[in-house]
Amino acid sequence: MILDILKYGDPRLEQKADPVADINGQLKELVENMFETMYAAQGIGLAATQVGVLKRLFIMDCSGGKDPEDRYVFINPRIITTEGEVVGEEGCLSLPGIYLKVARPQRIVAAALDMEGREFTVEVTDLAARCVAHEIDHLDGQLMLNRVSPIKRDFAQRKIRKLVKAGQW
Repeated sequence: MILDILKYGDPRLEQKADPVADINGQLKELVENMFETMYAAQGIGLAATQVGVLKRLFIMDCSGGKDPEDRYVFINPRIITTEGEVVGEEGCLSLPGIYLKVARPQRIVAAALDMEGREFTVEVTDLAARCVAHEIDHLDGQLMLNRVSPIKRDFAQRKIRKLVKAGQW
């Protein structure tokens, strides 16, 4: 089932998510719905907070559904280490049509639980590292707008206001 993705302006996007306490059938259904939603929106990552569920959970597939090996579920994720910094263009399913140059770590080592409740550690670089950092920001109530200069943030917010006024947001 395709879920509604919250858009910028919804206060839930600025709330910090609570830890997942129980991995059960309801959570598994949410994860499958999130993958279906993310693929339909042509995204590579989606945090539970973006679909109105304030739990520390995100999914990622940098292949866009082409490679099952790239499909990840991160439950209660945390970043262990980061290395380097790369500035690159970034988009967000909660900010459709807005793309900004954002500085993110070039390499991240992260740990999380999988769908069986087992802890795993993953080392990711480049686009996958950008995605992990972006989605963990969502779980902490942060948007990519918080990671750009005030001038760029204001420009993006003006664009969004125009879209809202035109009934396109």
